[in-house]
Amino acid sequence: MAKLSQDELLAQFETLTLIELSEFVKAFEEKFDVKAAAPVAAAAGGPAAPVEAVEEQDEFDVILTAAGDKKIQVIKEVRSLTSLGLKEAKDLVDGTPATVLEKVAKEAAEKAKAALEAAGASVTVK
Repeated sequence: MAKLSQDELLAQFETLTLIELSEFVKAFEEKFDVKAAAPVAAAAGGPAAPVEAVEEQDEFDVILTAAGDKKIQVIKEVRSLTSLGLKEAKDLVDGTPATVLEKVAKEAAEKAKAALEAAGASVTVK
């Protein structure tokens, strides 16, 4: 049997249906005791991209989940953290869960969370 070049092999694979190609891959994996999926994922950079995004998060959202018993204090705190007027801040607090700050630095998010919790609110940072 003559040895085929890569181009000739690819030309042969082009004629196969997806089912035939899938069966070929399974047979190849069994014959040579390998997994075709591992090199493809590594070559595509699949696992590397999400890991980088998780490692370095630099923007956070401060979400008000509940106003608590001291609603007026929470409204005052929301006004001091944002540029909202009294009515807008009250509507935000009444419409919990609501995002108070979006895409802020970690330090600013932690300060806002501490201030809102001190006023009696329940807050999450994402």
